[in-house]
Order: sequence, then C-alpha cells, then structure tokens
Amino acid sequence: GPLICVPELLPCERLFGFVKMAALLELFCWKGSWGLPSVDSDSLVVLAYARFTGAPLKIHKISNPWRSPTGSLPALKTKEEGSFSHPSKIIIHLRKQKYNADYDLSAKEGADTLAFISLLEEKLVPALIYTLWIDSKNYVEVTRRWYAENISFPLNFFLPSRMQHQQLERVRLMRGDGALEAGEEAEKELYRDAQECMNLLSQRLSSNKFFFGDSPSSLDAYVFGHLVPLLKIKLPNSRLQQHLKALDNLSNFCTNILSLYFPSEGQEGVSRPASSSQEGSDFDHEPYKRRKQLLSVLVAVAAMLSYALLSGIVAIEHVQEEGPARGAASIGPAQEEEED
Repeated sequence: GPLICVPELLPCERLFGFVKMAALLELFCWKGSWGLPSVDSDSLVVLAYARFTGAPLKIHKISNPWRSPTGSLPALKTKEEGSFSHPSKIIIHLRKQKYNADYDLSAKEGADTLAFISLLEEKLVPALIYTLWIDSKNYVEVTRRWYAENISFPLNFFLPSRMQHQQLERVRLMRGDGALEAGEEAEKELYRDAQECMNLLSQRLSSNKFFFGDSPSSLDAYVFGHLVPLLKIKLPNSRLQQHLKALDNLSNFCTNILSLYFPSEGQEGVSRPASSSQEGSDFDHEPYKRRKQLLSVLVAVAAMLSYALLSGIVAIEHVQEEGPARGAASIGPAQEEEED
C-alpha cells in the first residue's frame, strides 16, 4: 500500500507547485516581430531562460513600458517580493524558485558562463546598440519606425527618441564618454570588438547543440537573446549581421532555439493564448491605469490650453476667478471613482 502511494503523490505535489508558481509570477516584455518572440534582447534572454527551465510564467507581450509594474521592460511581477526589471535579477529570482538552467554545470562551466556573459556585455552589446540605435540609416528606417508604429499614440511621439537617448547613455557608460565622438574610428572599434566576441563564442560552441552539451544553460539564453535579433531583423546597414551569418554554427544555434522553444513564432503575429496574453488584457493593471489616466489628463489639458491661447476667446481673469471652484466640484468625484 504505502509503497504505491508515494510515487502517486509526487506528481500531485509537482502539479500543486506548478499551479502555485503560475499564480505568483507574471512576466511583462516587449512584443515580437520579424518571427521573434520579442524584439528586445533583454526580454529575449528572460523568455529563453524561462522556456529552458519550464518556469510557468504568465506572459504579457506589450509595446508600452508604462504598462509594466516597474515602468520598464522586461519586468517580473511576483506576489511576495515585488517586481524585478533586470534580466540577471529576474533569472536569480527564478533560480530561487528552483528553476535553474545551470543546475548540472561543473564549477569550471559556471566560471566560463560568468566570463562569457561579461565578455558579451562588454564587447558585443555596445556594437548591437550602435547597429540598432545609433547607425542613422538603421535607426530611422527600422528601429524608430517599428517603435513608432507599435507604441500607442501619443507615446509614440516621444518614447522612441527617449529610448534612443537611454541607449546612447548605456554605450557611454560601457565605453567612456569619447566612445561615440570619434565617429568612424569609434564605429570600427565597436564592430571589431563585436566580431572578435562572436568568433570566440563560435569557437566555444564548436559543433555542440548548446554551449555545455545537450541541454541549454543561462549562457545559451544570453547569447540567443543578443544574437537572434541581429540575425532576424532586416537591416539596411548589415555589416555585423553579415559577420554573424558567416558563422554557421552560431546562426544555426539561434534558429534551432527558435524552432525548438518558440515554434509558433515562425508565423509572425501568432501567439499562444494559453501562455501569453497580448496587449488588450493589460489595460486592467493598476500602474498602467494610473499612468494612462495621468497621460490622458495631461493631453487634454494641453489641448484645451492650446485651443484657448490660439483662439484668444478665453478671458484669463475670468478663468482664474471661477475656474478652480467649478473644476474642483465637477472633476473630484470622478477621479476618486477611477482611483477606486
């Protein structure tokens, strides 16, 4: 009797653990395009890691960082420990929940993982940012266009340029203030470092399916997340892209992970309703509701002020005497209702 019961109970425990986790964790990330599960490298790193470990996340693929609980993407929302918005912090949290892609790695492989991730962040990431956000042709024709078309009005007027500014700051922090002032020389150096990094990754991968054998680790998630956009996004200036495509094993590594772990992304615009929700479902999230209300009020106020000033039909003194009292009476209760 007891001997038969024990193995029967274990799957139930696993099932309850799965349901509990599923209720606790939500991931907010940039939505996909070009056959990618997301257009954003950081989002791709987390999505890949979650797929590798089978972490049961509720995924919201969105195109407005204001809908995220942290105001940036990707973000992991937990019931007990708040929200996290950096890939390394999200991965550490998933590891604590026993979703660990590096469980079987030796001490040396663990050290190699850290070394390659820091190499990637130091040598490859600045060139990727340059390719997508600083190269003027790529930025205007591809990056800015995609974000302007996919971010909702009126945010699409200022968010892409704000994001570009943030990316420029990232490169300055990584490479020093003079990194972008040197023009062509700086560009050559960035590309040279990135190509060297890709060559080293290609040598380390060799003919293996993943970096440490037959199952993927966090290093695979980081490399995939940073290289697959370069492989898939159609860029007018594609120097770095051509170098990646010439490294067959790295290119195949990216396409293999796409087909193994994100099979439905091959058809653009198709998503699995079971595991991910698209934009519409996120309107109910409190941080977004508050930001949306604030933005609506600001836009409405700006429009009314512009109209009043341009037409010259509003007497300023009259508004100052009577406006606030009437406004307070009519707006107050509605705001409280919205907040509740």
